[in-house]
Amino acid sequence: MAVASAVAYRPPRLARKRTRQAVLVWCFLAPSLAIFLLYRIIPLLWNVVLSFADWAPLRTIRWAGLDQYEEMLHDDVFWEALWNTLLFIASAPVGIVIALGLALLVSSEIRGRDVYRTIIFISYPLMTVAVAIIWRWLFDERVGLINYVARSLHLVDRPIQFLNSFVWALPSVIVANIWQMLGFYMIILLTGLQNIPPNLYEAAAIDGANARRRFWRITLPLLKPSLFLCIVIGMLNSFTSFDLVYVMTGGGPGRATELLVTYIYKLGFSQTRFDYAAAVTIVFFALLVAIAWMANRLSGGNAGAVETD
Repeated sequence: MAVASAVAYRPPRLARKRTRQAVLVWCFLAPSLAIFLLYRIIPLLWNVVLSFADWAPLRTIRWAGLDQYEEMLHDDVFWEALWNTLLFIASAPVGIVIALGLALLVSSEIRGRDVYRTIIFISYPLMTVAVAIIWRWLFDERVGLINYVARSLHLVDRPIQFLNSFVWALPSVIVANIWQMLGFYMIILLTGLQNIPPNLYEAAAIDGANARRRFWRITLPLLKPSLFLCIVIGMLNSFTSFDLVYVMTGGGPGRATELLVTYIYKLGFSQTRFDYAAAVTIVFFALLVAIAWMANRLSGGNAGAVETD
C-alpha cells in the first residue's frame, strides 16, 4: 500500500523533464543576468538615489530632496548642453536621408556597386577616437585639408577656424558624426530595400505609376521598420557621442559643443559633484525615453513589432 501511494504521488516524467530544462536554462542565464544586475540595474538604482541626496567622496550621504533638480533649473550650462544635445539628435534624420539616397543608388543596377557599398560602409567600423582625430585634422585651420582646398579654389581669403569658432564648432562635430554613421544607416536601409518584393514594383509599373509614385507608395511605407531602427540608433548615438566630441573639441570653445554627456562627465570627474551629475543623468535618461516614445508614435505606434501567428 505504501509503494502504491508513493507511485501515485510521483511527479510525471514530462513535468520532471520540464523542470530540469528550466533549471538548465536558468543556469546558463545566471552569469549574464548577474552581470546585467551588477553593472546595469544596481548602478541605475544608485543613480536615482544619489540624485535626491547630497553626497561626495569622503563625505556622509545626506538627503537633499529636490535640491539638485531645483539647481538644474537655474543652471545655464545645463540648458546650453541640453540645446546642443537636441541639435545633435536633430541631425540624425539628415544622415538617414543621405543614407537612403545612397542605398537607393547602390541598390540599382550600376557598375561597381559592391565597391561603392564598401567605400561608404568603411567609415562605420573605424574607432570613434580615430574618426575624431581624422576630422580634427580635416578641420584644422593651419594644415587641414578642407581649408587648403577652400583657399586653393579661392573660396575664402583666410582659413576658417572650424573647431575654434562658436558658430562652426557644433556643425563641424555634427558633420563628423553623420559621416561615421552613414555607412551603418545605408546597410540597414539597403537590407530593407532588398526585402521588398520586386513584383510590387512590376505591378505598379504596369498600372502606370512612375518612379516617384513607386517610391512614395511602395518603398517608403515598407521601409518604415528600417527607418525607425535607424532613427533609434541615431538618437542613441547622438546621446552617447562623448568620445567624438571630447577628442575634437572637449566641449569648447566655451560651451559651444557641450553635450549633456560631456557635461555629466565634467560634473562627476572634474568637479566631483556626483550627486548633481546623477540628477542630470536622470533627466538625460528621461529625455531619451521620451524621444524614443515620440519616434515610435510618429511611426505608427508599432514600429519594430514582431508579427506572430
